[in-house]
Amino acid sequence: ASKPTFHIHAILLRLLLLLLLLGFIGPGNLAESIARGVAASGVLPATAIRTAPHRRPERAEAFSSIGAHILETNAQVVDDSDVIVISVKPQIVRQVLVELKPLLSEEKLLVSIAAGIKMEDLQGWSGHRRFIRVMPNTPSAVGQAASVMCLGEMATENDENRVRSLFSAIGKVWTAEEKYFDAVTGLSGSGPAYIFLAIEAMADGGVAAGLPRDLALGLASQTVLGAATMVNKTGKHPGQLKDMVTSPAGTTITGIQELEKGAFRGTLINAVVAATKRCRELSQS
Repeated sequence: ASKPTFHIHAILLRLLLLLLLLGFIGPGNLAESIARGVAASGVLPATAIRTAPHRRPERAEAFSSIGAHILETNAQVVDDSDVIVISVKPQIVRQVLVELKPLLSEEKLLVSIAAGIKMEDLQGWSGHRRFIRVMPNTPSAVGQAASVMCLGEMATENDENRVRSLFSAIGKVWTAEEKYFDAVTGLSGSGPAYIFLAIEAMADGGVAAGLPRDLALGLASQTVLGAATMVNKTGKHPGQLKDMVTSPAGTTITGIQELEKGAFRGTLINAVVAATKRCRELSQS
């Protein structure tokens, strides 16, 4: 009996999204990735997206090429948008929010993607409580982001659903309490760099074993992609998937034995914890 209701809710959300106007304060690379994903997925038409010029003209041109509207000022973007994404550098978020404060009405939903800027500060500087903080990571550029969001005091379930739909256009989205955001940074924020290192090292291993460099790199990157996809698609625990490919006295267990000698798992755990600690230090300074 719940299925028809669910479908009605999905249709209503879709209609609400299609009526939305989405503004970006700061047309940076991450903002462009979100705008492109939203337009390409059909979540919103490109004509519903707007931003203002940037000190680097090519940034506004990138938005223009999607079909977005380029308005003259940030004030016009706020006035002409229902959902406003704050996508400027973290060090100028305060200045931007203080400038926009007189223009913000209760009808506006604000979304911050500025790394390390806490909800308490976002709400304080803007005088606005209808806020959602989102932390995507760099694979958003290829539509494979891991994004985590937390809700401000006045953000509604409807707001959460709208923002989830927008960010689902560039990857997967989770909702979590803000107290977890430092650890999110240590894992998914910094994590792509750990995997880039692993891919490079695996490719170097292939070269050391006699493979041509381009073949080794292609095999290493596709192997990581394939393994991650198996974890996501099968729902099986990574340990279970590892056991499936590890036969007695075979090649894989021999390789794993070497990884364990080098404390591979412990080193990765320590990397996430260390990055989390550093994020905490930076957010307090």
